[in-house]
Amino acid sequence: MTRILVTEKIGDEGLALLSQAGDVEVRLNLTPAELIELLPPFDALVVRSQTKVTAAVVAAGTNLKVVGRAGTGVDNIDLKAATERGLLVVNAPGANSIAVAELTLGLILSIARRLPQAHASLMSGKWERGLFMGSEVRGKTLGLLGLGRIGTEVARRARAFEMNVLAYDPFISAERAAQLGVTPASLDDVLAQADIVSIHVPLLDATRHLINAERIAQMKTGAWLINCARGEIVDEAAVAAALHSGQLGGAGLDVWATEPPSASPLMGAPNLVGLPHLGASTGEAQLVAAVDVAEGVVDALQGRTPRYAVNAPFVAPEEWQVVAPYLTLGTQLAKLSTQLVREPAKSYEIVYSGELTEHTTEPIRLAVLSGLLASTTESRVTPVNAALLARQRGLAVSERTDPQSEQYAALLELNVTTADGTVYCFGGTAVNHELHIVYVRGYRLDVVPSPFMLFTTHRDQPGMIGRLGTVLGQLDINISSMHVGRLAPRGQAMMVLTLDDPLPAAALTEVTALDGIEEAYAVQLD
Repeated sequence: MTRILVTEKIGDEGLALLSQAGDVEVRLNLTPAELIELLPPFDALVVRSQTKVTAAVVAAGTNLKVVGRAGTGVDNIDLKAATERGLLVVNAPGANSIAVAELTLGLILSIARRLPQAHASLMSGKWERGLFMGSEVRGKTLGLLGLGRIGTEVARRARAFEMNVLAYDPFISAERAAQLGVTPASLDDVLAQADIVSIHVPLLDATRHLINAERIAQMKTGAWLINCARGEIVDEAAVAAALHSGQLGGAGLDVWATEPPSASPLMGAPNLVGLPHLGASTGEAQLVAAVDVAEGVVDALQGRTPRYAVNAPFVAPEEWQVVAPYLTLGTQLAKLSTQLVREPAKSYEIVYSGELTEHTTEPIRLAVLSGLLASTTESRVTPVNAALLARQRGLAVSERTDPQSEQYAALLELNVTTADGTVYCFGGTAVNHELHIVYVRGYRLDVVPSPFMLFTTHRDQPGMIGRLGTVLGQLDINISSMHVGRLAPRGQAMMVLTLDDPLPAAALTEVTALDGIEEAYAVQLD
């Protein structure tokens, strides 16, 4: 008999579906040690957010075939350990979209009409109608940071309120934006023009403190800030200061950097509507989450491909030796392109050359899509769900093969075409399983990618390398390697430095200010 362990409360409908696939045992409030001791005979494990599926738990699940998360995120599951063990991880990514979107509008209306303050006044025995003059949201400009599942649902509801909607999301096509009735815009334009800014991006290194003092200063005086995504995306001290100064006229927050947020600088801030992380707390959302994850677990146990699988697809063993390095390279080229091409991308082309044309390229395509989408969706993007998300976003990606490769046994290229027709080429290869980036925006280089990198463009002239090295040395930033590619002698050139640590924003500012430097980009490749 197949055995399924459920360690947190899920809806009865989900339990009923699971029972069709095996014997379901519900054991709540297990300690990590108790879970590890109990787990070995079970074929499936179903959790929510409290149970931590660590590498030790994965190792203990000697009979496990699938782990199900009844919710959107999988932060509490060690995906690397699960994938290495061959465990399929499934979740319910769309379960809370409507609930969070409705809560977002609820926070906006609460600020607009001062509902919490009016309620508190009335409950204290007062009748102070004159103190609670509000404003209408009709005609206001709502700026959305991210237009994934939740951002899309917010946009639809905001349009019903007759709001103007701007959206910052580099991977939403003009056609998709037109369907939703929103106007695509840059981050700077959204911040400068919106009366209300609402956050719907995932928490990544690049989005941590995305809303800080500098970006708040770009916003309209008196604008409102809404966050139902992740608490660490905003600098709470900066938001608190802006509420006290009046730079922000209001804020609605459902998520916090530390939960519960008893020590947050936002406690006691004026014009703040704060909630205890209620985004997914509706009966309907919990029902959908339970059913979706149960269906995924049952599919996995019965040999079918789950609708919402999270981790990587299968690659045949006979192709793994050739294809595997290019999965990582494809993701890195994609992430590199998203950080080095500032103009909105119109389309992408993946080119497989040399030996790659003799093997299955679908996993590589999915890896590239994962890299392109990684910074733009609330969901965790993997090669399993990348194609679906790309279709939802209207991402235009074509593929081409070229059996000949002049210099390399195999070459993977990603060509990015921007709205004005400019094409930027990124390319790489693998040599004895070591990755090499050989083209960056048309410059010929040979760089072994590093987690932390600095890219600059300049005119090729004596002294540039020394000046840049001196500045970084004075800032105590260690350079592990340096590479220069140029289009022609004394012509346009690109310099690439791999670094031991992330480049601080202040250091990037100093580099950009150097005489002769035209552009500078701090790049992180996880």
